[in-house]
Amino acid sequence: MSVSGYIERLFRKFLPSPFAIAILLSLLTLVLATVFGSYQEGTPSWQGTLKAWEAGLWNRGLLVFAYQMMLILVLGHVLVLSKPLERLIIRITSLVRNGAGAALLVASTTMLVSFFNWGLGLIFGAILARKVGEHAQRNQIAINYPLIGACGYLGLMVWHGGISGSAPIKASEPGHLSGLLSGVVPEATLQALPEVISSSDTILSWWNLIIFTTVVLLVSLLAYYLGKKAKTEVFELPVYHFAENTDKEPGGGAERLDRSPWFSLVFALLIFVAFLIQYLPQLQGLNLSPDMLNFFMLGLAILLHGNIRRFLRAVEAAIGDTAGILIQFPLYFGIMGVMTESGLIHQISDFFVQTSNSVTFPIFTFFSAGLVNIFVPSGGGQWAVQGPVIMQAALQLGVPLPKAIMALAYGDQLTNMLQPFWALPLLGITRLKAREILPYSILFMLLGGTIYLLGILIF
Repeated sequence: MSVSGYIERLFRKFLPSPFAIAILLSLLTLVLATVFGSYQEGTPSWQGTLKAWEAGLWNRGLLVFAYQMMLILVLGHVLVLSKPLERLIIRITSLVRNGAGAALLVASTTMLVSFFNWGLGLIFGAILARKVGEHAQRNQIAINYPLIGACGYLGLMVWHGGISGSAPIKASEPGHLSGLLSGVVPEATLQALPEVISSSDTILSWWNLIIFTTVVLLVSLLAYYLGKKAKTEVFELPVYHFAENTDKEPGGGAERLDRSPWFSLVFALLIFVAFLIQYLPQLQGLNLSPDMLNFFMLGLAILLHGNIRRFLRAVEAAIGDTAGILIQFPLYFGIMGVMTESGLIHQISDFFVQTSNSVTFPIFTFFSAGLVNIFVPSGGGQWAVQGPVIMQAALQLGVPLPKAIMALAYGDQLTNMLQPFWALPLLGITRLKAREILPYSILFMLLGGTIYLLGILIF
């Protein structure tokens, strides 16, 4: 059996659905907190654990965080369903002349788009891979279609170090760090925390941009090499149809507003004016936030779709992809609440402190984040659970907080090449199977992991 086939069987045999995994992790945390946790004197441990769990499930600040992350995914997906993006994909597809060039084009373009928004990059890469396959089939260009599919998935290996990355973009939000570590670290340490960790120190730092650029260049070159060497295959793909325009006939009455291009244009321009008034100082300081990103994408999506009706149809098509993630968030918030109240966070961070130093801790963070991502395939959920542990240990060891955050982000995004959860939309669009893209995504993961590790050690 091939390595990829073995990995696929392993995931199918031992990993249930992500929601079932979230439930199992919740139960494990409840048991550990009941046995090893400590609560106020006179409170039975089981009772304290359940109270902490319920409070964590409905933590209002974290529920806002969940909605922000969902909007990043939905609005990114909505953007790729617009006519201008459709024309861009068709234009890129027409540049394909051979298998190696196809792999290079899909890999590099997908990673660049995903740096801006991971939801946009995920669907963009999937549709681009499908259209490249159709173009090759129509023009009798020899390609390895599973390799092209794997290249269309590469955005998930760079997203968390990009503009929509959950951990760095939340750390740049005023008050988020203090809220995340409230009750975890002593009050004196909490007061000493920075109000924000600017995006200019994480996502837009010179060292992260160097690492990202290196990943894009070397992984794209690997894709080009594999495109030359990989065995070409015969495949049959029906034409993938973008959303059809059903707005040719104007609606009557109030429906005219939904179909009016002027109505949506005026509203989009209003959003952009408000965006500049509110966020221009932050933009000048290279500090991004989830609200800033979502506000801009909302205006851009309405503008590109041309009217409210088409925008809402795209929202309806995109929102289904958020269901599995949205329902998991409260469970991870519950885990965080239990770990905080029971003192488990202190015990875990103390273990990190005792077994590592300022040099090795970012490496441990990188590998542990990659491992956790296999079981918690949501960057936002992982930040909610693992973020407080990493931040406390980094503070104790004197590791720069931006470096600790990005080490977690790199590890989380890397093992997406191994974890097939986020590949499901791509597999549906491309009509490929997980075992077909895994041999290539694993090679990309090994190269990307080497670059990220070297980046952590050098910078």
